[in-house]
Amino acid sequence: MSPAEPRGNARALALGTAAFTICFFAWSMLGPLGPTIQDQLKLTDSQLALLIAVPVLMGSLMRIPLGVLTDRYGGRRIFTGLLVFTLVPTALLALFHTNYTTMLVIGFFLGFAGASFAVGVPFVSRWYPPARQGTVLGIYGMGMGGTVIAGLTAPWMAKHWGLAAPFWVAFGVVALMALAFALVSRDAPGSTTRASSLLAPLRVVREEPRVWAPTFYYFILFGGFVAMFAYLPKLLHGVHHLSKTDAGARAAGFALLAVLARPVGGWLADRIGPTAVLRVAFGATVILAIGLAFGYKSMDWITVCCLTVAVAFGLGTGAVFRLVAHDFPERIGAVTGIVGAAGGLGGFFPPLVMAWDKTQYKSYEQGFLALAVTAFAALVVLELMHRGEQSRAARSAVAAGS
Repeated sequence: MSPAEPRGNARALALGTAAFTICFFAWSMLGPLGPTIQDQLKLTDSQLALLIAVPVLMGSLMRIPLGVLTDRYGGRRIFTGLLVFTLVPTALLALFHTNYTTMLVIGFFLGFAGASFAVGVPFVSRWYPPARQGTVLGIYGMGMGGTVIAGLTAPWMAKHWGLAAPFWVAFGVVALMALAFALVSRDAPGSTTRASSLLAPLRVVREEPRVWAPTFYYFILFGGFVAMFAYLPKLLHGVHHLSKTDAGARAAGFALLAVLARPVGGWLADRIGPTAVLRVAFGATVILAIGLAFGYKSMDWITVCCLTVAVAFGLGTGAVFRLVAHDFPERIGAVTGIVGAAGGLGGFFPPLVMAWDKTQYKSYEQGFLALAVTAFAALVVLELMHRGEQSRAARSAVAAGS
């Protein structure tokens, strides 16, 4: 490692991961609370799906500008500002949760917390050398374990203390995290001097067509994780008649396995390459999604398939950002914004599709088959990209030897 390379900063990694965890805890609460909200507000399946999906959509779209702003101003400022902003929708949801339209509007602003991923990746990664990016970003990605915390605690708090309680708890922990981040965090040397504009993502897409590949991969892998976690409580409660608390806990178990698998995926990508890890992730997703399409009505089958596909999602998401950090080190904020936005968008559509599927066909079969088809398409893209890289490497070797 050259003297100019960063050597790592455990404090930055810990703070970034903690802030990401807290943001995802606040951002993801509407999914586990979905059955309770549906009962209290007398919502249809489609209305509930839209309420859950709106924060996911905003969390996706805001990743692009926040990634660019992090390139320009540094993660310390942007992450602190995002945490402070998140206090507003959490407080408003605690106060005004008895009207569907009001919750929909507030959920729009709660979605900003989901953009935290695009802030933390450049904040953390610039402290570490390229050879450690997969492992480090995999550890940082464990912050999506905030969804696990939400799944385990939000339904329980709502049951015992009322629907306002989870949002007040989120307000408190976000406030503490904002204070800690503002006081303790520091940006990596030189990270705040990088010139970047809000048009940077457009230039990256134009100048680097390769960015579409990891964008598509993350659309499926992280989108699948978000969608499954958000809609699983509704499916388990409606199809298998589990209690709301039990359904939320099982969704949390799904999320936990994905969270634990993510750093493993990054670690493996550092050692055997991200392509090999992604092959396994997409191949497993194809098989398991088909299994879910025809077996989700069996409690044993849905348990096995969901927990296994969670591992596949986790391994794959850990590998994707090894690709990003390696291929786009100077534009990691902008590229992370694009790729992260795609992942969030991947989580926006499936709950709506599942609700429509259930309404039209009284089944979830088509939704799971759609996941299998898109995962197979990603596998094809992965192989084409890999062959293209091999061809370019061979041409370069010939040119160097001539």
